[in-house]
Amino acid sequence: MEQIIALGGGGFSMEPENPALDRYILEQSETAKPKVCFLPQASGENSDYIIRFYTAIAALDSYASHLSLFKPHTADVEDFILSQDVIYVGGGNTKSMLALWREWKLDEILRRALKHGVILAGISAGAICWFEQGTTDSIPGRLTALSCLGYLEGSCSPHYDGEAERRPTLHRLVESGEILPGYAFDDGAAGHFINGKLHQVVSSRSRAKGYYVDKVNGQVREAILDTNCLIV
Repeated sequence: MEQIIALGGGGFSMEPENPALDRYILEQSETAKPKVCFLPQASGENSDYIIRFYTAIAALDSYASHLSLFKPHTADVEDFILSQDVIYVGGGNTKSMLALWREWKLDEILRRALKHGVILAGISAGAICWFEQGTTDSIPGRLTALSCLGYLEGSCSPHYDGEAERRPTLHRLVESGEILPGYAFDDGAAGHFINGKLHQVVSSRSRAKGYYVDKVNGQVREAILDTNCLIV
């Protein structure tokens, strides 16, 4: 089973007091105490971000680790990645992250990990990277469409309710054909994909939702997706 969980926002980096989404990710593993590896390349491997990951994930009864590509702890990156139960990708500059991954052939290794049963998850940059395209602020001053890994069909837009320009920019790009139709997730919402198809949308906030945005008869259409709130 191939599983990808894309967080529009939330998780330990945005909701340190609310572990609902992080707990959901770990629960999808069949391992009682899963091994979870953080990939922090989008943030330039920011040390504070890495420490926050360890603090949050270790509290969820798991084995936490991270992979640096500036100071790698192993020469066999593929073996290390394939030994994990969950890969958790942080937010930041998607364009720079993907360039670094491709240089290290991590894009190919992660695809093999997905087929091997490793759960791929992430927030923002770590959400859009799995799709064919995503909306990104990697280039300062504007949101643009970015070609990504293509493990999942279509596009993805994070922070849909958290940043004012996300919704109108996605509508404009879909209308012009600059980006493929696809999914958008509010801060606190995540799409769980199984074998390339959306399984469900979950949220850590009562109002957070997932959406599907496409173009029908020349008009942009935004459909709200059923969302299962994890907080009751």
